[in-house]
Amino acid sequence: MNGSVFCERLDNDLVLGVLFYADATSAYLAARRRADLDVGAVRYVDLVARPLDACRAVLEFCRLPASLAQLAATALDRDAHRNTAFAAAPPAKSVSERAKEPPLTAEMRARLDELLTKHELAPIGEPNVVDGTLRCAE
Repeated sequence: MNGSVFCERLDNDLVLGVLFYADATSAYLAARRRADLDVGAVRYVDLVARPLDACRAVLEFCRLPASLAQLAATALDRDAHRNTAFAAAPPAKSVSERAKEPPLTAEMRARLDELLTKHELAPIGEPNVVDGTLRCAE
């Protein structure tokens, strides 16, 4: 990691998100390098695409029985607020449903790729599996 991620010019709407991502990923990698804490990451896309396999990987990492994987995967589909006042409210679109793909010009992409590379992360569109990412069984 080359210095603080927050010493950058916010010259487009996506820079701040890239900086937050770079900071969180750097903190995770630093914890792994210190080796004083055994940490692992799970990619959100793996969790959504293959919840049962992702839950098995997490349980294995935590040295817990794999027999709990189905229960864990089922829990991911449950509404954590089902017995609260929030559950009675009419369903609203989630943030991800309301979000639109941001405009990304070639200039913006080049700037974001420059930041990602500077912070030792993969450029936009390239696979970014950082050290210690738990892998689902194939």
